[in-house]
Amino acid sequence: MRRWIDAGGNDIDPAGRDEIDWLRALPFIAMHVACLAVLWVGVSPFAVCVAVLLYAMRMFAITAFYHRYFSHKAFKTSRAVQFVFAVLAASSVQRGPLWWAAHHRHHHAHADTARDLHSPRKGFWRSHVSWFLTQGAFATNPARIGDWLKYPELRWLDRFDTAVPVALAIALYAIGAMLETHAPALHTSGAQLLVWGFFISTVVLFHATVTINSLAHRFGSRRYATKDDSRNNAWLALLTLGEGWHNNHHFYPGSARQGFRWWEIDFTWYGLRLMQGLGLVHSLKGVPDWVLAKGRR
Repeated sequence: MRRWIDAGGNDIDPAGRDEIDWLRALPFIAMHVACLAVLWVGVSPFAVCVAVLLYAMRMFAITAFYHRYFSHKAFKTSRAVQFVFAVLAASSVQRGPLWWAAHHRHHHAHADTARDLHSPRKGFWRSHVSWFLTQGAFATNPARIGDWLKYPELRWLDRFDTAVPVALAIALYAIGAMLETHAPALHTSGAQLLVWGFFISTVVLFHATVTINSLAHRFGSRRYATKDDSRNNAWLALLTLGEGWHNNHHFYPGSARQGFRWWEIDFTWYGLRLMQGLGLVHSLKGVPDWVLAKGRR
């Protein structure tokens, strides 16, 4: 149970590394069950707007920073911006930036092989969620993220990966309670904002993110003949702010842009371009001409 708070260390039993650690998974399961509280707290336009806004902000933090920055170094930024977006992404309950980058780098090294933890070749539910709850998946392999270990703030976020989500949940409840008293016209409350802004928004965000594991390796088109099963899927790209152009990404993962063609909507890329214009990020890696020429339209 200590691991609910402190994810440091690696005491994984090799014999059970592919088994679900049910005790450690209880908070994740409870988060899903908590969504049912919507039947008691009700709904308001304000609460739904907060849920949608937090979904979009945190999805961008995951796709732009956990994925394209920490995992692939597709652009550069300052240490301050790096930390701010690492905190925002950490509020998504998808563990810390070092964990995320280590597992994603492992995925690219072994995509759709026996060593890939979330290949859909092992079944839909395994690729979608159960892998995330196994003993082996809780560990962070430091050998894969040696370039980030020099930042103590990132190591702290990784070790205490529930701290930021808990802080967000408390803040949402406090804001909702304050608005219930001082802005009753919004028809919200602490409990309602907690359920919509944290539980529902976070659960939807998680399942949208992992569709790239479970669905983007099964459904869609293949522009590039990669060794894995990755596919481009426009619907998943809309859901995940551009991550659905997954075959593009697996062919050339170093680009900050995953929608290689102008008609391939990639909201994360647009957001990064805006951040570059504001001086918050720089050195965005684009798509080389040889990559565009090699792929089928």
